[in-house]
Amino acid sequence: MSKKQKGPPGPSDPDQGLWQGKSIARRFTSDDGMIVLVGRTAADNDILSIKLASPRDFWLHIASGPGSHVVVRNPDNLTRLPRDTQQLAASLAVRHSKGKDGGRSAVHVTRCSEVRKPRGFPAGKVTLGRYTTVHASPYQEE
Repeated sequence: MSKKQKGPPGPSDPDQGLWQGKSIARRFTSDDGMIVLVGRTAADNDILSIKLASPRDFWLHIASGPGSHVVVRNPDNLTRLPRDTQQLAASLAVRHSKGKDGGRSAVHVTRCSEVRKPRGFPAGKVTLGRYTTVHASPYQEE
């Protein structure tokens, strides 16, 4: 029997949450028209935050405990997230975390340039430089 040969990896598309042809993130669009990506697994979180996202993109994560990394694409290099987009992204961070049943939660907000992955850290675990904290309730499907 011959082994199935793998072809070259597929295309990566940060706006679609695709890395080498694989979907690594759920995709949402804010009322402001900004793309919000939510990592699917701990390994996907690493790819989303470290490899796929641009340093100018915004990054959010629940402050306490495990959860999905949330990246807001920022092609216009805005200095601040629009308020509605920040609320959507923060509520998605809460919804896709272990804290989703606890009501309002603190969420860290920073630029992807402030997210670091030290050697030896487990999948999904990162350190942050400067960040701010906002509070949000879990996202509710409409």
